[in-house]
This record gives sequence, C-alpha cells and structure tokens, in this order.
Amino acid sequence: MRGMKTHLEELLGLSSPPIAIAFLAEAPAGLARVARSAAASCSYWRRAADGEAFYTEAADHLGCAVGAHTHGVPTTPEQQGQLMQLIETMVGLEYLSMDEVPQIPHRTPSDFGVVAYAPLAAATFAPDVVLVRGDVRQLMLLAEAAQAAGVGSGAPTLGRPTCAVLPQALQSARGSASFGCVGNRVYTGAAEGDGYYAIPGAALAAIEIKLAVVARANAELKKFHQARQLELG
Repeated sequence: MRGMKTHLEELLGLSSPPIAIAFLAEAPAGLARVARSAAASCSYWRRAADGEAFYTEAADHLGCAVGAHTHGVPTTPEQQGQLMQLIETMVGLEYLSMDEVPQIPHRTPSDFGVVAYAPLAAATFAPDVVLVRGDVRQLMLLAEAAQAAGVGSGAPTLGRPTCAVLPQALQSARGSASFGCVGNRVYTGAAEGDGYYAIPGAALAAIEIKLAVVARANAELKKFHQARQLELG
C-alpha cells in the first residue's frame, strides 16, 4: 500500500491534510519510531499533518495522562495516580464532574501495541481512523456525507478530551466529531475555529463518494439561497 489517494482535501478545501492513524500489534515494515516523545498524544497529529510518518510505543504516550487513558496505554499504579490527580484538578475547577469520567470513550489497555501515523496521502498502512481537522463548514459537509453514507454519528459532538474522538469512532464504526479542547489547541496549533472529524478507515471510500455529492449540492444551494435573498430582501 503506497498512500491513499483521496479527494478530501480538494472537496473540503482543507488547509491541514487528513492524517491516517492505526492501532497495530507491531510496527509496519519500513516505518520508524517517532524521533522524540511528545507532551500529549494529540501532538502526534500535528507531526503527521506536517508530513511526518512514524509509529509510537506505549512509553511515547505517557506525557499526558488523559491521552494515555483514551488510547488504552497500559499504566502503572503511579501513572494511574497521576491521571486521578489531573482529573481531580479538573473537577476542582468545575471543568469536569466525576460522573463524566467513566463515560469518556477509551480503548482497553490489553491490546495496545503501537500507533502508526502518517499524512493520509503518504500512508503505507491501512488506517483505522482518518482524522480531518477543519472549520465548521468543512466539518458540516463531512457530517452530511457520513449521514448519507449510513455511518453518521449517533453520539453528541465531543468536547474534552479531543483525543476521545479516536476510540469513539473506532468503537462505534461511525463518524465522530469533536469541537476540540484547550489542551489540543495548545499541542496541535489548531485555530480557534477548528474542530475534528474522525472517519473509520473502513468507511472512508463510502463517505468520500457521498462527499462529492454533498459538496456539489451545497454549492448549488448556496446560489439558490443567495438569489432568493436578493429577490425577497
């Protein structure tokens, strides 16, 4: 497999390329381990969008206790304690309630091997998830295409933590959206108006077919509404 030629960037007018992410038992042949561990798991999204292709091991996700949890990274009792400290801080700030914690989508630690990342167009592995970063209009088009393809999200759009959008898409086998959290914007450089849409790898082709239709229909409907506005004032 030598990259996935798609029209997502063209159809959506993306400024940041979609990235391929896969949770694998072992590293794909020819793919190097990330050169340095990042402060948060979502930091790797930025590197892949910038053109890097690499894989990470469990130790590369321990910089962020929340990311380690959502990715299903095996942790020691000490690291689990760090996660609880962070959660307690969020609860203390009234940013999170303890009742919400069990509801945060996450993978199970028992099957964690490596995580592979690459720009979608250059991926040499089959993605479990294709992650798109875009503005509200672009994500609206994707959500409409996913709905038309029969894999629209049945869950609310996520807020914090943004990295939970990956397990949600994986576990539901449906498109999943996130508004993005403050930590993600710091670690990825995402603009204030950006959000995310996670596409299950198996649904990518079907969504892309529908996206072409949806994008064309929206362009025509925009003309219709603009003409109607001029006519009716």
